Amino acid sequence: MMKRLAAMTVFLGALPSMNYATSGESRETAPNAPFKYPAAPKANVVDEYHGERVADPFRPLEELDSTATREWIEAENKLTYSYLEAIPARKVFKDRLTKLWNYEKFGVPQKEGSRYFFTRNIGLQNQSVLYTTESLAAEPRELLDPNSLSKDGTVALAGTSISDDGKLIAYGLAEAGSDWNEWRVRDVATGRDLADRLKWIKFSGAAWTKDGKGFYYSRFPEPAAGADLKEANYFQKLYYHRVGDSQDRDELVYERPDQKKWQFHATVSDDGTWLIVTISQGTDDKYKILVRDLTDPAAKLVELVGHFDYDYTFLDNDGPILWFRTNLNAPRGRVIAIDSRDPAPERFKEIIPQTDDTLDKVSVVGDRFIAVYLKDAHSVVKIHRLDGGLEKELPLPGLGTASGFGGKRKDAETFYALNSFTAPTTIYRYDFTSGASEIFRRPRVDFDPSRYETRQVFYKSKDGTRIPLFLSYKKGLERTGENPTYLYGYGGFNIPITPTFSPSNLAWMEQGGLFAVANMRGGGEYGEEWHQAGTKLKKQNVFDDFIAAAEYLIAEKYTSTPRLAIGGRSNGGLLIGACMTQRPDLFGVALPGVGVLDMLRFHKFTIGWAWIDDYGSSDDAEQFRALYAYSPLHRVKPGTRYPATLITTGDHDDRVFPAHSFKFAAALQEAQAGTEPILIRIETRAGHGAGKPTSKVIDEYVDQWAFVADRFGMKVH
Repeated sequence: MMKRLAAMTVFLGALPSMNYATSGESRETAPNAPFKYPAAPKANVVDEYHGERVADPFRPLEELDSTATREWIEAENKLTYSYLEAIPARKVFKDRLTKLWNYEKFGVPQKEGSRYFFTRNIGLQNQSVLYTTESLAAEPRELLDPNSLSKDGTVALAGTSISDDGKLIAYGLAEAGSDWNEWRVRDVATGRDLADRLKWIKFSGAAWTKDGKGFYYSRFPEPAAGADLKEANYFQKLYYHRVGDSQDRDELVYERPDQKKWQFHATVSDDGTWLIVTISQGTDDKYKILVRDLTDPAAKLVELVGHFDYDYTFLDNDGPILWFRTNLNAPRGRVIAIDSRDPAPERFKEIIPQTDDTLDKVSVVGDRFIAVYLKDAHSVVKIHRLDGGLEKELPLPGLGTASGFGGKRKDAETFYALNSFTAPTTIYRYDFTSGASEIFRRPRVDFDPSRYETRQVFYKSKDGTRIPLFLSYKKGLERTGENPTYLYGYGGFNIPITPTFSPSNLAWMEQGGLFAVANMRGGGEYGEEWHQAGTKLKKQNVFDDFIAAAEYLIAEKYTSTPRLAIGGRSNGGLLIGACMTQRPDLFGVALPGVGVLDMLRFHKFTIGWAWIDDYGSSDDAEQFRALYAYSPLHRVKPGTRYPATLITTGDHDDRVFPAHSFKFAAALQEAQAGTEPILIRIETRAGHGAGKPTSKVIDEYVDQWAFVADRFGMKVH
């Protein structure tokens, strides 16, 4: 959910008689017979919120390791997989997705010292492998292969940080999808790990000092035994680790025992003279900035700017002058200079002013600012001189997403990635001397992109707000009102949803499906005002925007209710849960993934408290009323005909506590008055999604598309 850094023993129910056709023949949907769902553990639990009593009968499902919960999980998975495995389309999607996914994927190269570092996946490897080379023309050498660390590919590389001379790499490992990371240090020359082991790290990188002797990082206190996947995460502290020392000898750099929500992100300036500590206290991009002069051993961390009111993202410095991207007096973003010797706001100097487009990211490379803007949710890249003057706009082909542009202040080159809904990620090298881009790596995927197209249209939401909508499909699609359509959305946490290539979406379009992405309020597409218009008491705007997208697709005869599926993950899972409970008549299929679905208790688990910035809290009377009005779990009404639903979660999800999905599934199954299935797919040894092995990713998409195709009666080939 966070921008920074931004699924036992007794089957409790019988399956209905399906009478499926034999393999090779087709069937449309399951017969109109009710499902007998597993009995979920229940209790007479009633909470009182500001004078209102609210029942929570499925509260026992919050005890993830209880016998009753494990038996329920086992029974639900048995029901779900019995259903999915009988769908003929499942094998078709499995074969095609496996073939589509089997292509080389490259990460954006990073140069440290004399060496380049980049990731590569030869096709179907569960995890990408980190490589290094001293020359782009030379054969790279494997430096770190996470696939060797577990048999099932569930140990993932969660972060890397390379010392300035390129001799050491600190890297984080995540197991079974957990947000908890263990950090280690590897010698680049030998490829061997040193003795360093740092634990209980979450939502942190590693910032090396320029001498390569150590790095800054943040960690939480060790949780109580058995509570690491559930306990709320408070009291993060900032440490300095000297290479070779045990973790208990790490220097405590900064803590605030009086501020349990404060989290610390450390950065060392490119010239090595400044430690910049960015402090957040939630998910909003509103920070307090502390700095320390690293050239003075006696210097202390001092406040520079910010009172958790605006975004101040450090970019680089010119001696005592520090550059930041900010939304201070500029909701769409600008670049300013702050003199550390006199940091009063009235002394701030504007370097790059706000424009009509949203300033998404800025880096300082080659003695230039590289600014990536969002223009109606797709990338525009502009290169500015250090005085802020525009040097050029980097030409990009079509509606796509550009990322990367890392490097050092004096580098003569930078690398970036470009992809779209119908074009896989290509890596480019940009030469500052010639001003030209050249392809560094271009993947070859088993499809013809010229057969597909992406259009951007705009529609009006309930209150008249103009909302962008991307439509991607195979050329020749006609508006018959019968096109199978998948509408995706997120709408939260200031996160923009931009064109991104996925083999899974391509497999859908190959079968004649339309893939639609709505850019609702709450996201970061149009700056902070757009974000705030979809938060707290205004969160209903997001759901209205998404419902209006569905109504637009139907009114414009792209599709119809029986052929319309909706999906989203995490905050997007909340979106789907809210929309399907508010308008169960509008959708044919709902796919809420790892969703935040109990809006009265989300803040009680793991990092959920940080989401109060976007959602508000049931502890506040006014916010409680708004949350209760749309909370998917609490809007489930017995006797309602809900659309076919496949809920997905992971049993190790310590970002969005899996009991959200458990309780929602149990409530929907108990309330369903229609004949459409309500199923939950609970992935084992999997978390929120980051680091999920390729094999598990493919399997989840296979089941998703098979379920949709089955409910739509599609004949896939």
